Amino acid sequence: MKEVTSIIDRNRENMIVPDGIAVIGRDEKIMVFNEAASRITGFEEGEIIGKHFEVLFRNSRHDIEHLTDSLVKNVTLSNLSINITDKKGESRNMLASITPVIKSGEVISAVFVFRDTREMLTLSEEIERKTLELVDERNKLDAIFNSNIEGTFTIDSDWTVTSFNNSAERITGFKKNEAIGRKCWEVFRSRLCRNGCHMERTMTKGRPSIENELEMVNKNGAAVPIRVNSAVLRNSKGETIGAVETFIDISEIRNLSEHLRERFRYDNIIGRNKEMERVFTLLDSVSQTDTTILVTGESGTGKELVARGIHLNSPRAKGPFVALNCSAFAESLIESELFGHEKGAFTGAVRTKAGKFEMAQGGTLFLDEIGDISLPVQTKLLRVIETRQFERVGGNRPIKMDTRIIAATNKILPDEIESGRFRKDLFYRINVININLPPLRERMDDLPLLVNHFIARFNETLGRKVVRFSPEAYDLLTKYDWPGNVRELENVVEHSFVLSGQDVIAPECLPERIRKRVKAGKVKPLSTIKGAEREIIVAVLKKHNRSRAKAAAELGMNPSTLWRKMKKLGISD
Repeated sequence: MKEVTSIIDRNRENMIVPDGIAVIGRDEKIMVFNEAASRITGFEEGEIIGKHFEVLFRNSRHDIEHLTDSLVKNVTLSNLSINITDKKGESRNMLASITPVIKSGEVISAVFVFRDTREMLTLSEEIERKTLELVDERNKLDAIFNSNIEGTFTIDSDWTVTSFNNSAERITGFKKNEAIGRKCWEVFRSRLCRNGCHMERTMTKGRPSIENELEMVNKNGAAVPIRVNSAVLRNSKGETIGAVETFIDISEIRNLSEHLRERFRYDNIIGRNKEMERVFTLLDSVSQTDTTILVTGESGTGKELVARGIHLNSPRAKGPFVALNCSAFAESLIESELFGHEKGAFTGAVRTKAGKFEMAQGGTLFLDEIGDISLPVQTKLLRVIETRQFERVGGNRPIKMDTRIIAATNKILPDEIESGRFRKDLFYRINVININLPPLRERMDDLPLLVNHFIARFNETLGRKVVRFSPEAYDLLTKYDWPGNVRELENVVEHSFVLSGQDVIAPECLPERIRKRVKAGKVKPLSTIKGAEREIIVAVLKKHNRSRAKAAAELGMNPSTLWRKMKKLGISD
């Protein structure tokens, strides 16, 4: 039986499908009958062992000769087409082989191996179907791999690039056939390559690396800033076989970030007025803390500009800045906007939605017009600030808050508290530091700085070369009381740019409301105008290190005219 078992084992090793195996003894009786043989024929092992092998050939007795030849004549046969009779008496065509077993030069048995041709056909069709499915899946994966906006590549344990998608080609400049087979540092050529880079940490420590920023050098030699993620690749045994990396070109993101920093840095909060100097001092102090801040001032004084400046100069600068105008939402919606809601929390809540607190995690939440929030929402907001956690509407899972709060209002909150429209305890929570922005009418000495700032901006954005406002037009600006503050001044300058085709803006290019308001006598007393004029001239002289020629050019007047005004207003040289 040892030889028989050996032959069966060899057949098992080589067979593609479970073959039926029967061992026929010299006495022509069945000695072994495996599970596949039972499945194919329907005969159980216990009911067929010891029976004459002709029980398998009741409907095709001529096929018995093949087994007899093998047992008697020591003949090995293969690829035979034989009909076996199953337990139900039905004939089933088999592809068979017969191998005699020799001991001491004599045949002691024969191993009969057979496969059901119908099963083979079905199996072949199934293999073909599965193969097509695998091809389709591979094509889908290839499509996903190459349609990803992120560059993606893989390396093996020897740091050799094994795959490289279309986005990786676009960002690096290397074609797929140029990158595959090369070491990853030969493609990316970063100064961190082979010097403690993220991929090295991933490969050595077996942990993913997330959101790393570095500069690579593309094929043309240009530095490209990228943000990368990496993770290890493991086989079915859990063994590390390489790593995968995704990366994205952040040139545009970085340019936008620099643009925002330029747009909202403190230098762009224009003003040299004493009140504005106090504001700048406060900004420097609070930007490096997480203290809750209340920015107050009339509409148009630049409260959001200040909030963004604080954020972009704080340790949270890389986090999100999320702004919410509290007056823009109905009372029934403001709570959902702040805290988010779960699916089904109320009619219309068809999906879970994150609120502004959740969106601002790791960054700053700017609550503009906080004085317009209803008392019930004020109560919930107070609890969130006190406990540093919140729940979505309709939810019961507390979410830890990692958000700095900057609030702003154009209302006088102590008066709102007195009238019962604002909670005193919430006021104390948000008013840890108060930054009050003065209205433009109280800082008219900053008017020339602001006007020149907006002229420079609109020259750049509109492609113009406007030099200044004419003396008559500028005189109208100084006599106007600016109820809309700096925002209104910006709109007036833009309006004048649109209507004027010259490099000097004339009075008729100003909005009609300014000209009518000044004509109607709604102007400041003469003493106030003279005081403002004196402060403007002093500010411009300081700006140009007391150069009368440069100051006169900025103010749009002749140097001799400026000299006479200085004498008249008591300004020393």
